[in-house]
Amino acid sequence: MYVVMAAAEAVPFAKTGGLADVCGTLPLKLAEQGHRCSLFIPAYRQALQCGLPIVDTHVSFVVDLAGKQMAARILKTTLGDGAVDVYLVDQPLYFNRDQLYGDQHGDYRDNCERFCFFARCVAQAIERLKLPVDIIHCHDWQAGLLSAYHKTNFGNFNWYRQAASVMTIHNLAYQGRYWQHDLPLTGLDWQYFNWQQMEFYGDLNLLKTGIAFADYVTTVSPSYAKEIQTPAHGCGLDGALRAKGNRIAGIVNGVDYQVWDPRNDRHIARNFGIDDWRVGKGECKRSLQQSMRLPERPDVPLIGLIGRLAEQKGWDLVKPFLEQSIDSLDVQWVILGNGEARFAHSLSELAHRRPDRIAVRLEFSDVLAHQIEAGSDMFLMPSRYEPCGLNQLYSLRYGTVPIVHATGGLIDTVQNLADAYDSNGNANGFSFPNYDFDSLKQCVHRAIDTYSREPNVWDTLVRRGMSQDWSWTNSATAYESAYRRARELAAIEGRL
Repeated sequence: MYVVMAAAEAVPFAKTGGLADVCGTLPLKLAEQGHRCSLFIPAYRQALQCGLPIVDTHVSFVVDLAGKQMAARILKTTLGDGAVDVYLVDQPLYFNRDQLYGDQHGDYRDNCERFCFFARCVAQAIERLKLPVDIIHCHDWQAGLLSAYHKTNFGNFNWYRQAASVMTIHNLAYQGRYWQHDLPLTGLDWQYFNWQQMEFYGDLNLLKTGIAFADYVTTVSPSYAKEIQTPAHGCGLDGALRAKGNRIAGIVNGVDYQVWDPRNDRHIARNFGIDDWRVGKGECKRSLQQSMRLPERPDVPLIGLIGRLAEQKGWDLVKPFLEQSIDSLDVQWVILGNGEARFAHSLSELAHRRPDRIAVRLEFSDVLAHQIEAGSDMFLMPSRYEPCGLNQLYSLRYGTVPIVHATGGLIDTVQNLADAYDSNGNANGFSFPNYDFDSLKQCVHRAIDTYSREPNVWDTLVRRGMSQDWSWTNSATAYESAYRRARELAAIEGRL
């Protein structure tokens, strides 16, 4: 199959989250399995400065955005030694900015216009470049219009008649919701502004648009696919998702083990595998304690946390837990991330008061993230909701036992050790079912007790996690099945 993906970000060009990891890796894995893949992203300033050679395709055109004539040109580079073509939609007025989506004042006010322009350019560029598309794969709200253009035959492009569409939801909370008078920017007729397709409580909703018109919808874990079809987790779109029936599935994101594997990780103090994990992690732990200026105590449990300081990531539970336990619980903490000021301020105060027990870096460092995964004994990930999650998968590979809230992709990847005795033989970590302070506290204490008092059980957890395969090979195979299903459904409807 020839798969064309469209997304707002992809490594190594631009990244704010897991979307970029998926869109930078999945095309390469599909290419390894014999498919042809191309990727479209905006030509952000960061993308143009990524270090890869970028050439002009000499394809350019003008897009009419509700009467505003905006020029676009299509640039090109490649990934994987030419395995994947990457096309960059260039319009400096929209994309030559310091950040991808906003600044210190919030989201850019013209984001709807920017990404309507992007989607319209992708649809037209595919035609101009004569790409033989079998699947148009749209990622998140920024690319959602493409499935609508495909289904409504907007622009009457030839490629529509040979392709089926797949829409992937990476995080349902981000929907691209704008006032209804932005609809003309899409170029689509007002007849589609209805409760079943593009309208959402009187507003234009670009994620709902992508869901409604796609032949098939995927999200980033099976449990999250079920959760978002309920009022509790559906963010108002549960009805639209339930309406897809058997046209929706969850596929867990994969891990790039060429980057995240302690056996060959160039960022860590000592490489190690499943057979020498105690020695390897011991050296990595000591190195992490040194670099973070914590006392070198090999026997004290060290718990790592990495990510945004936000309620979604569970910090409204972590903050009071740390404040209550930092003096009484003999544990070391290493925290890496930035985000909301109230959480950052609390962490800074704790680190100042107890530098022997907590070290904090209010930033993002890829190198330090690797070192935390390798040097920690446990990794805490108590997200309120988590579509997939990647850090718990990195942790399993690095022998760092995950402690998670049982939600979304965390349910699908972390099997709870209910007691010190592993009754089912599948446990690889610890989880708590209820999102509240007491549940978090009990789960952390259970993990610490197991680490301290049941070394044989701990060894089993570590080895089981390290031996599991969460690679992109399995995920890419699942996407292949989704693509075939999308084409089957399109054929049944007589569109192929």
